[in-house]
Amino acid sequence: MRLFLCLALFALPSAATAQCLLCAPDATKGTASTRQAETPLRIDVETQLDMGRVAVGAMGGTIEVDPVSGARRLGGDVVDLGGFSLTGTVTVRGAPGAEVRVILPATIELEGGNGRRARVTGLATDLAAAPRLGPDGRLQFRFGGRLQIAALDDGDYRGRIPVTVEYQ
Repeated sequence: MRLFLCLALFALPSAATAQCLLCAPDATKGTASTRQAETPLRIDVETQLDMGRVAVGAMGGTIEVDPVSGARRLGGDVVDLGGFSLTGTVTVRGAPGAEVRVILPATIELEGGNGRRARVTGLATDLAAAPRLGPDGRLQFRFGGRLQIAALDDGDYRGRIPVTVEYQ
């Protein structure tokens, strides 16, 4: 017997922060911090992470959405029910050329009907090691993750992913 599972994860921008002006060790960094403080970061969620529709059998399984390729991989006793999955897409705006740090949580709890819960782990982005805002003050990135599904656990699961972006 297979049960239907539908998942949607909503990225939720959290407060973007800038460096403390009083914490700058030298005047050069203080100038950069001042420029960045004058241009606050803005985070816009363009696309929500959606792992799609699947059926889960008695052995349970996993769904993984790759942030680079956008491909969805199913593992274990999970069957694709059609439709498509989406990587999450976030746009950050701020000081042109500024280096930023993007922070995603290690784990997200999803809630379904009848008090059921599921967990997404392994949230990852397609960002380079030291991301910077472009000359236009804009940076767009995609993110994905991995969902472990318990045996015969059906429902429509939803959750929020806090996305934090800080000037470096």
